[in-house]
Amino acid sequence: MAVVVRAGAAPLWWFGVVAAGVGAVPEGWTGRRIGVFAGAALFVVAAAAVALTRRRRYDALARGASRAGKYDVLQDRAVTVRNWRRGHRWWLVGAWALALGSAFAVPVAGGLLLAGCGTGLRLKAGWLGRRERALDSLLWVRVDWLDGRGGRPVGKAVKGLRGTGIAAGDAAPGGTRRRTAALV
Repeated sequence: MAVVVRAGAAPLWWFGVVAAGVGAVPEGWTGRRIGVFAGAALFVVAAAAVALTRRRRYDALARGASRAGKYDVLQDRAVTVRNWRRGHRWWLVGAWALALGSAFAVPVAGGLLLAGCGTGLRLKAGWLGRRERALDSLLWVRVDWLDGRGGRPVGKAVKGLRGTGIAAGDAAPGGTRRRTAALV
């Protein structure tokens, strides 16, 4: 589940950073100084809002997680990330274009808002990783319960989570890539 949450963090962060950097060039209607302060405030608010949204639903599903069965369809981390990013690519490009366009009104602010959303997703994935370590179980969403774009890990279609051992699959707690020991 944390892999689905974390899949959007990096693209949102990088698109936001690039949009903020390019957005610092025009003076805008408000001026760069006000744009940077507004952007910093939006960054903090967006990161907090995204990180704290729907925590009760995540927590309730985590507490009710059952052991993954023989016929549960679970997929690798790389496939989940690829599906999410392909399914949301136009949303990401549209958000980036909107952040760039907003720089002519309020410089930097749109890019920092986008980066704040990415940071919030990373914080939420970290919280889920700590939850997985506490439960000593990786939490999975069945693939057939995700929406058509590979997202919504706690949407209405998700009836429950599946749990496996911490060493199962190619993902570590929190949705990060599992580190493998180097061959000597």
